[in-house]
Amino acid sequence: MASEQKLLLVDDDPAFLQVMSRALGKRGFAVETAETAEQALAAAKEQAPQYALVDLKLQESSGLDLVPELAAMDPEMVIVVLTGYASITTAVTAIKRGAANYLSKPVTVDEVISVLGAGGTATEPEAAYSPMSLDRLEWEHIQKTLE
Repeated sequence: MASEQKLLLVDDDPAFLQVMSRALGKRGFAVETAETAEQALAAAKEQAPQYALVDLKLQESSGLDLVPELAAMDPEMVIVVLTGYASITTAVTAIKRGAANYLSKPVTVDEVISVLGAGGTATEPEAAYSPMSLDRLEWEHIQKTLE
């Protein structure tokens, strides 16, 4: 990358923040971390990042509530929602609120860079077709019904 690209990483897991921050830093990103929505908004105002990785489930709030606030600060910011609780419903909600993409944890640095479109050294992951299991389809249906 010609110059460092600013990235805001928001997650309430300090270990994940440290590991992902270090890995993205080695790939040429200037990473700012935040554990809460309030810290994230303050950091975004100060740093004006081009990219944001936001965990869906934060301690005090939802990352889904943070997405539109970040998007309002800078409509050009590429926002990706990360979650360990993936569902089609939350993915659609994240995109509707302004996220560019949605990834399920565990996630690799290459996957993150690929969806950010940041042009790092990542290669496109192989797109393998794997149909959903019956249990997964049932779980998705229950989530959609509950919403």
